[in-house]
Amino acid sequence: MADKRRELIEKLLEMQRKFIEYEHEHGLDPKDYYVPDEGHPLHNYRQEYMKTAMELVDLAHQEVGSHR
Repeated sequence: MADKRRELIEKLLEMQRKFIEYEHEHGLDPKDYYVPDEGHPLHNYRQEYMKTAMELVDLAHQEVGSHR
């Protein structure tokens, strides 16, 4: 389970690095963050980030025997 958690954390950190890099290079229009067009570098970013973060939360709850 620790390996899976580490993998998810690394994925989240890599997503954050790419997001920050994009923001520094191009600025950030709220439309591009909330409703980016198909093919935009941020397309599905928020959904994928949330899905991955919730998977990490679920693993943490599973590990300690609790639930959300």
